[in-house]
Amino acid sequence: MTAAMSYSRIVGTGSYLPPRCVTNDDLAAELAVKGIETSDQWIVDRTGIRQRYIAERGAKTSDLALHAAKAALLDAGIDASELDLIIVATSTPDFVFPSTACLVQAGLGNRGAAAFDVQAVCSGFVYALTTADSFIRAGRARSALVIGAEVFSSILDWTDRGTCVLFGDGAGAVVLRASDTPGIIGAELHADGSQMDILKAAGNVSHGEVVGDPFLRMDGQAVFKQAVTVLDRSARSVVEQAGLTLADVDWFIPHQANIRILNFLARKLEIDSAKVVVTVDQHANTSAASVPLALDVARRDGRVRPGQVLLLQGVGGGFTWGSVLVKM
Repeated sequence: MTAAMSYSRIVGTGSYLPPRCVTNDDLAAELAVKGIETSDQWIVDRTGIRQRYIAERGAKTSDLALHAAKAALLDAGIDASELDLIIVATSTPDFVFPSTACLVQAGLGNRGAAAFDVQAVCSGFVYALTTADSFIRAGRARSALVIGAEVFSSILDWTDRGTCVLFGDGAGAVVLRASDTPGIIGAELHADGSQMDILKAAGNVSHGEVVGDPFLRMDGQAVFKQAVTVLDRSARSVVEQAGLTLADVDWFIPHQANIRILNFLARKLEIDSAKVVVTVDQHANTSAASVPLALDVARRDGRVRPGQVLLLQGVGGGFTWGSVLVKM
């Protein structure tokens, strides 16, 4: 492999959603059969979510990831054989091993690229993008595929109204290439494992049996408080790192967890709401897929254009968080 240039740039994006769209009314009807009351108004008022996409039972994360990957490679005009690195951010891998990234690699027909998964829950894509950028900057790769993909419906307790209404399934991907002009212009990652209990899916398989609670559990108020605090600090830090200010940000693309978090954070950062890319109403919270999904939507509808500065942020279980500043 020849020495890489100094920077990495996003040269393609792609996304994929399962065919089945579930509106709040659809979900309310399904939950009513189980004796659980909810409504479109209840969900919208608390979350801003109006619908989500749910994969069919048996669909695998690698299936969704492969669709998004192919779309991103097509957009970038790059053949899969050119990839040196494939990273999949997911909390719902197909197997214990091999990694979902290796399954995607096989599906793409690539042989030889480094391939591995990153597990940082809803911060996963930001973690994976920062990792890929570091590989390229270090000269270890020239072309990288970074995917966030989840089948979160498989780890939801569908009798817990406080969590099951919040999430959806999907995948988003970007292609990075080495460049002599800056693309990823700032990044930082953090975690605080002492906060692990506020958002977790703490089950595992041992000796052929499920041990512990396999479903997602969340303390919503604690997550809200932590999220807005750490993301505010992280946003300010990453723009300062790049020698810019928040006023220089053209588009803010945060993790799509809850419209209340997005609105509160935008006000704290004094970012005009018109500059915030919001997809949570259409996709719900797709965990590691939410940021690349939102980026692809905004790019394909013409909002995100070459030369613009984007602030990407993730926050999730672990407790993890991070920011990436991108010049398109």
